[in-house]
Amino acid sequence: MRRLVIALLVLVGLFVAVDYGAAALAESAVSRQMREQIGLVDDPSVRINGFPFLTQAISGDYSSVDVDAERIRVGELQELTVHAQLRDVSAPLPMLLGSGPKSLSVKEVEGIVQIPASDVERLVPGIEKLRIENVDDYALEQAVDEGGDKSLRTIDPENAVRLAGNITLLGEEQEVAVIAMLELVDGQAQIVPLDVRIGGIDADPLPPSVQRTLQQQFTLRIDPGSLPLAATPTKLRAVGGALEISGYADDLTLGDGAVSATG
Repeated sequence: MRRLVIALLVLVGLFVAVDYGAAALAESAVSRQMREQIGLVDDPSVRINGFPFLTQAISGDYSSVDVDAERIRVGELQELTVHAQLRDVSAPLPMLLGSGPKSLSVKEVEGIVQIPASDVERLVPGIEKLRIENVDDYALEQAVDEGGDKSLRTIDPENAVRLAGNITLLGEEQEVAVIAMLELVDGQAQIVPLDVRIGGIDADPLPPSVQRTLQQQFTLRIDPGSLPLAATPTKLRAVGGALEISGYADDLTLGDGAVSATG
């Protein structure tokens, strides 16, 4: 009985090793394909989800594939993160592992580009140690109670952000906190400041002239380029200390460096 158990464990181990190895080969093939499709300098990280891999490979159908690339440069932006999740993917294993052209059919793609605080900081003159923070209803209500414009109460927190950092005024370093609206305009991130405080979020409101000057300084239009795999941008929000643009595309064929709709 003991020998049988050991033999079964060995077989399971061998199966897992073979499954892992086959998945790694397929992921490498998809990575090379995605580098061309997305227009990257280096191969992105690719993960084919689901276990075991071999049962998916036999059918040629994969539930989801994650593609990630970091530190992407677009214009003045230097540290973009790009993510794409491909869902309901059809790609026969012999085609993936063969030397010929690659073609993948994808039912749905979610494309995401994240703009980190370090890239936003480069676009705001005189700001240092910039942070991107989420705001909630309580924070907006608090800003109004402390002298902010009453229109802050009407903002959906999903479409708002707080930018915080340090600036130098009259030779002295001060903390600045900005509540702004986030707007998606032609696939680009637009930041519209509504409330600026010097000295932290609990500071008194600034005189109108100073408020307007600083609002202009923090008014930005940021172009991170297109979303991966022809996804249409639909949402802009603050996530995990970054600005995130996301969207979807349906029924795609990926191959020969081009993306086309299949339906």
